[in-house]
Amino acid sequence: MPKGVNCSVANCSFWKEGNLCNAEEIKIEIDAHSFNEEFASDKLGLLHQDQAMQSAATCCHTFKKKE
Repeated sequence: MPKGVNCSVANCSFWKEGNLCNAEEIKIEIDAHSFNEEFASDKLGLLHQDQAMQSAATCCHTFKKKE
């Protein structure tokens, strides 16, 4: 289990008190990967990228909504 991963998404099933993530693994992507590549390149002008210039350009794909 990852240690010391701070997360403020309280409606995630892996979220624990103290803003800690309890997931065994965490998958983080560049936001542009979340879009269909055709949509991203044609509609938003985004190119596939593997480097983020700031944390706001990333997103956690480990999120699983609490039941």
